[in-house]
Amino acid sequence: MSKLVFINLPVADLPRATAFYEAVGARKNPQFSDHTGSCLVFSNTIHAMLLTHEKFRQFTTKEIADAHRSAEVLICISADSRADVDAVVEKARRAGGAPDPTPTQDFGFMYGRSFEDPDGHIWEIMWMDAEAASKACQPEGATQ
Repeated sequence: MSKLVFINLPVADLPRATAFYEAVGARKNPQFSDHTGSCLVFSNTIHAMLLTHEKFRQFTTKEIADAHRSAEVLICISADSRADVDAVVEKARRAGGAPDPTPTQDFGFMYGRSFEDPDGHIWEIMWMDAEAASKACQPEGATQ
């Protein structure tokens, strides 16, 4: 059985955050959503749980980080192509996110960009040619 990933993010404005992630391409799962949280589905195995600050505080006694001022985590999700990387970042920009808060990475076999959501959470979008990456990471003189 595949493992499921649930990324829990505190958000200041749940309807705004939900609309942002839907604009980026996630699908809201109403079965696990209410006035305190939205479950956004990126794939069969990757979900983001957007939680109001009050709801998020039920899961931790730690202070909620202000992601606009400090880095809490860098979330990376794969894309099917270089063009898809650019398309997702552009969707995020049009939906009110900040494009490229981290440096663009272009190694030929791997390409990545990022966006910041309205709450300051940073998402990296990455494409990689696995075969080319494998060759690029081999020690010099090694054969397969």
